[in-house]
Amino acid sequence: MVVDDHPMWRDAVARDLAAAGFEVVATAEDGPQAVRRARTCEPDVLVLDLNLPTLPGVEVCKQLVGKGSALRVLVLSASGEHADVLEAVKSGATGYLVKSASTQELVDAVRRTAEGDAVFTPGLAGLVLGEYRRLAAQSPAEPQEAAAPQLTERETEVLRLVAKGLSYKQVAERLFISHRTVQNHVQNTLGKLQLHNRVELVRYAIERGLDGE
Repeated sequence: MVVDDHPMWRDAVARDLAAAGFEVVATAEDGPQAVRRARTCEPDVLVLDLNLPTLPGVEVCKQLVGKGSALRVLVLSASGEHADVLEAVKSGATGYLVKSASTQELVDAVRRTAEGDAVFTPGLAGLVLGEYRRLAAQSPAEPQEAAAPQLTERETEVLRLVAKGLSYKQVAERLFISHRTVQNHVQNTLGKLQLHNRVELVRYAIERGLDGE
């Protein structure tokens, strides 16, 4: 599903994605319409602009992501400002692409987002990881918290690599396992930890120092 308040841009993105083989189940031009249509159509991926009339993109994210929803949000914005990127991620977006990206970069980003990867315009992934490390340093996990769910050795290994910013494809190559197996391990880990998406998973891992060597 594609959400943007500019008709020409919205239609062009929807057309490019359809031409690449994706099923575009709906489009929307403002925040409230996006929320209503997403709840009705239940898309796998929401390609979302941040600057929307009536209800900003970050609020759309907050209303749709989590609480049992499998929706993944890829922000496609004219802004590359760090504050906008961090706000989008904190609201539940799993990826962030600036509108200067090529059609092929957009198609690849949507495909990877659907597969569960966190996709960012080059240079922004490091920003997000750095912010999570900063937050973790300010408020480390409490040692007296209830025992964390037990992860298998392989799940922990996958979690460490994901926390370092590796894509699922890179994790699969590093561990000599299939892309699907990596996805299964991540989904199992999300379920055990009661987390909603990869962004929350990365923050969990960084807070526990699992992104180190």
